[in-house]
Amino acid sequence: MAEALCNGVVASLCGGDVGAGRPRGAAEPVPTGVYRAKSSFPGGRMAVTDRKARLLPRSLEAVPGEMNLTISKAMRWWEKGLQPNMREIECVQDLVDSLLNAGDKLVVVDFLSPGCGGCRALHPKIAQFAEKNPDVLFLQVNYETHKSMCHSLHVHVLPFFRFYRGAQGRVSSFSCTNATIKKFKDALAKHGPDRCSLGPARGLEESELIALAANRDLQFTYEKPGLVPIAEAIAKEAAAPGSPWFPLPASPTQLLTQGSESSFLSSGR
Repeated sequence: MAEALCNGVVASLCGGDVGAGRPRGAAEPVPTGVYRAKSSFPGGRMAVTDRKARLLPRSLEAVPGEMNLTISKAMRWWEKGLQPNMREIECVQDLVDSLLNAGDKLVVVDFLSPGCGGCRALHPKIAQFAEKNPDVLFLQVNYETHKSMCHSLHVHVLPFFRFYRGAQGRVSSFSCTNATIKKFKDALAKHGPDRCSLGPARGLEESELIALAANRDLQFTYEKPGLVPIAEAIAKEAAAPGSPWFPLPASPTQLLTQGSESSFLSSGR
């Protein structure tokens, strides 16, 4: 073996002498797919095969972040078919202001959840009702986003609807599905027709406003309006333009001076 090394001949594992019959220093051919036991390169030699790399399936080539983003967008079914008179509530103050600023317009508050099958099945019909009734305002409250607010409003079943109309405040409240959609149709037909305004919009009940303000999870404040003396309230209403009230006298003595003296005298006789 030592003699072979001196002569530049290396024994092969497969038998025979590697390098025999080849000038010293000539490049050693490396067959495809064969690994050599020894090499002048410290890291050894590795032959390159002609096998092609396997392609990954298309499902595995997608980036996980992009896959999740696509699924999340596809799951937003409550945004499909939205009409100009439909929008989603962003916070408690948004709900309170929307009801107070609606005037005498009918407002339908739709409580829904992305994972509610009944809400998803009913949504296309609600969008159709909104399209046929452009004067009605449809507000969506996402239960998963505003769970604490829904608890303060005592909403514990879905899908759930509340109807508000002007100075009357809440006029209807119920839960329905596709099987009981008649409830929604009847409420819309009853409270939807135009009517004369009887005063400013009332919005949420005072007890609901107090419950929302007491909820520490919500950034909402409510100050209970103070009591106004009845005489002051009547005076303000009488002074308003177009008021049906007649101006009241400032004092009872003024009432006596304004009356007929003869009438008082005759009544005293």
